[in-house]
Amino acid sequence: MRTELVSEPGLTDHPNEDFASVGLPASGQGGSLVVLDGVTPPRSATGCLHSVPWFTARLGGALTELTVSLPDIPLAEALSRALARTSAAHAETCDLSHPRTPQATVVLARWSPTAVEYLVLSDSALLVEAPDGTVAAVLDDRLARLPRSALATDAMIDADLRNKEGGFFTAAADPAVAARAVTGVLPRGEVRTLAALTDGAARWVETFREGDWTDCLALVRKQGAQALVDRVRELERADAAGARAFLGRAKVHDDATVVYAEL
Repeated sequence: MRTELVSEPGLTDHPNEDFASVGLPASGQGGSLVVLDGVTPPRSATGCLHSVPWFTARLGGALTELTVSLPDIPLAEALSRALARTSAAHAETCDLSHPRTPQATVVLARWSPTAVEYLVLSDSALLVEAPDGTVAAVLDDRLARLPRSALATDAMIDADLRNKEGGFFTAAADPAVAARAVTGVLPRGEVRTLAALTDGAARWVETFREGDWTDCLALVRKQGAQALVDRVRELERADAAGARAFLGRAKVHDDATVVYAEL
């Protein structure tokens, strides 16, 4: 089995808000991966004393433990339990009802000798490669389907769309959001490779259009996860003004994380 994990902050003087892990049970049977992309808060108040990296470390650590130690519970239940645990850690000191309480996108995958389970919440991506080389992208595209005019300001997003019906959902304080995730189970024999990417790494496909998801996975396999991140950084520097950013981007550089696993 081959695994790779690369996570790089968008700015060297700013902490990485992503989280990534690969869990391999001591039994040697199966494994799991966790990728979180922390949502950068606005400069205004968030109702919380804690940083986004604090939140993603807490939630990611809980998810890593639960997906490995409790292999029989569905991934949505693992996410719900991890959110409840994380929320309890700061409920007494922070306003968890605030729309900008720390939050993150989520990608989970877990494999056993018989099955591969997956969960995606918000705009990170999971690539699933079949033995014949076919690549399917598992996406939660609710945010991408919203009209750009509805996303004009943070205030509009927070009031009308963030973690609301008709908008989009992230992992924040409410464990019930786990039921909103895109989930599924595939026979183990139908999956050869998995790759999880935060949107900072997915820019190679989604923003700069350097290739499709199949090309993206091929690049990681042949050149490594770091090569994908390095190429994104080159494209970002060459397009600092955003001229080629077909979908737009709020930051010149974003945290970029890739987890690759050949099963």
